[in-house]
Amino acid sequence: MSVRQPAKRRLAIIATGGTIAMASGSDQAGATLQLDGHGLARGLQLPEVTVEVMQPFSKASASIDLADLRALVTAVAQASTAFDGVVITHGTDTLEETAWALQLLRPGPAPVVLTGAMRRSDEPGADGPANLIAAARTALSPAARDLGVLVVFGDEIHSASFVRKAHAFRTHAFSSSPLGPVGWVSEGRACLIMRPVFMPSPVSLGPRDPRVPLLEISGGSEEPWLDAAQASAEGLVLNLPGGGHAPEQAVERIARLAASMPVVFATRTGAGETLRESYGYAGGEIDLISRGAIGAGLLDGRKARIALRLLLSGGADIARVRAWFEGLGR
Repeated sequence: MSVRQPAKRRLAIIATGGTIAMASGSDQAGATLQLDGHGLARGLQLPEVTVEVMQPFSKASASIDLADLRALVTAVAQASTAFDGVVITHGTDTLEETAWALQLLRPGPAPVVLTGAMRRSDEPGADGPANLIAAARTALSPAARDLGVLVVFGDEIHSASFVRKAHAFRTHAFSSSPLGPVGWVSEGRACLIMRPVFMPSPVSLGPRDPRVPLLEISGGSEEPWLDAAQASAEGLVLNLPGGGHAPEQAVERIARLAASMPVVFATRTGAGETLRESYGYAGGEIDLISRGAIGAGLLDGRKARIALRLLLSGGADIARVRAWFEGLGR
């Protein structure tokens, strides 16, 4: 009697460029894009898995814009319905922003995992192959379903809602401080030990490409930049000290901006959340909220900017933006 072999699991690799696909050029002038998705997939060494490669674009991640995000969302949506898991290889510079955007957009039912590399493919100790295998194991794990978008780096599994790049060049570059990763990869399997409760309301990616600068305000010299935002921006995110506090001399400008566009303020500390009802002095968070500014809650400035751009791309007005941010964590 013949023994029926289990069907191979199917994995989609969506390659977008980044250091994981880079090597030194012949002139030794620095790393450039050398590998496509098929070149990356050859190193997977997963004979029990059927792998298909997609490549919507290839670039350094600092250059990824909303047009690229639209192409990526389309690729993820197509792969998610046909494959058991989806891995996206991505440059590390803005990997956290893309992961967060996909978390908000909810492009499909299959687990989606982003990974990359800090060392180019021809460097000693290149970390890309190990990260790719760990990401594949995670994307194919039943435990990864319904966890939202994940980031796998250095055998750690992070939620897209909290992950950030925390070091410029070391291989252990990603952190979810102060909460930590939701799991790890060990002995060829993904071990998920925590399930995030925080799951923001989904948004959609519209046809517009709104201008939303991120401006850090810390006291005394930023007023001209606020005036420039009034003339050219469609929304604004402010990175503020402490729990979300602006210098008194900037308050009137912030109020004028908030009357004409969504102005979201975040804490620049990297942990915690913007306060709501602790400080009432001029420039304190109570004062800013009373003047129309919108607290980012537990989002940092970069994540708040991504959320605001996505909301505005679909035509959300100030009231809709306010309702979305006020709903975070509730």
